[in-house]
Amino acid sequence: MTGSVLVKRLDPRARLPVYGSPDAAGADLYALTAGPVAISPGRTALIHTGLALAIPRGYVGLVCARSGLASKEGLAPANKVGVIDADYRGELMVALHNHSGEERVVEDGQRVAQLVVVPYLSARFAPTEELEDTRRGSGGFGSTGAR
Repeated sequence: MTGSVLVKRLDPRARLPVYGSPDAAGADLYALTAGPVAISPGRTALIHTGLALAIPRGYVGLVCARSGLASKEGLAPANKVGVIDADYRGELMVALHNHSGEERVVEDGQRVAQLVVVPYLSARFAPTEELEDTRRGSGGFGSTGAR
């Protein structure tokens, strides 16, 4: 399924998101910087994209890590997955965190994250005194692991 997301360039140098392959779920987001941005170990830098989006109502834009950048360089979104709501019209920025032990540098035009646009359900939360029992029950973290 394909659809349109309106994109406004806030800077003429900004690059539109691009899918790396026909079946890619995430479109690459590109850094828009005035020069190299150094990120010290354990620190976070806000990386501009120069883009504003109009995510369609009923959808959300998820800003996710690029697997190669995260696994090889230790750079990934600080909030793990950023959420772009359908009513947000400000600049799309990536809070890029350096998980490595060395300084990393982000260059202008570098692919820094990927954008996945997905539908969502707005839930109505209804209070109740009882919940349906399940096999898992109240088992917490790791309770569905291998047996």
